[in-house]
Amino acid sequence: MLREPKKTGAFLRTNLHGQIAEHLGTRVTSGELRPGEILPTEAILGVSLGVSRTAIREAIKVLSAKGLIEVRRKTGSRVRPQREWNALDPDVISWQFSGEGLPSAIFDLQDLRKIIEPAAARLAAKRATPADILEIGTAYSEMAQATGNTAASVEADLRFHLAILEATHNSFMRPFGSLIQAALRASFRLTNVDLAAYRRSLLRHRKVFTAIRDGSPEEADLAMQAVLRGTQRDVAHSLELHGGEEKKAKLTKK
Repeated sequence: MLREPKKTGAFLRTNLHGQIAEHLGTRVTSGELRPGEILPTEAILGVSLGVSRTAIREAIKVLSAKGLIEVRRKTGSRVRPQREWNALDPDVISWQFSGEGLPSAIFDLQDLRKIIEPAAARLAAKRATPADILEIGTAYSEMAQATGNTAASVEADLRFHLAILEATHNSFMRPFGSLIQAALRASFRLTNVDLAAYRRSLLRHRKVFTAIRDGSPEEADLAMQAVLRGTQRDVAHSLELHGGEEKKAKLTKK
């Protein structure tokens, strides 16, 4: 069942269809609207959300282009299964990680990071400029200063990892971090709450920075692998604390 926004007509007039697309998209990615479920008609949606049918129609086009909704002339707009979503679309990623819960995509994120980030650290150790090294070092310092402040530590942690991707000077790797930063931010919110775990993570991040600064590709690769193994353990521990035994088992098997 479609949940209405906090108050009818609460959308701003600027980029109205984009806001409606976000509203509906988060309902799909959160599982509130399940695969195969048919959305209400444009007229019904328009009334319930306090917007025009034209705005609804444009929003549905956006969701269709992202693979979340299938539009059929006679049967209406149907929610598509997750495997058919455009998984690398920045909006789809952002919507999946916008809530307080932990989406199943966190496991796919861990897999992807293990493939990309050790290689990125290796390349950064070879290619980083003095400016790159300064940026990574500054981000690490901010991480250290943010100990005990979850919100600040999340942003500093994100800056650290984005700086390493930037330091690869690889045209495909560099935008990777921006693409998944909403997912990274959600993951860091989960792992940075535990103060003891965060302090251990700081030591591992320090080794990554040192290896890149010293131009040691092998050490940078291994140090980043250690960071990601620690992240995996911290996510599993957080899930255990919150009763997510099945999700924890899935993660620890990887």
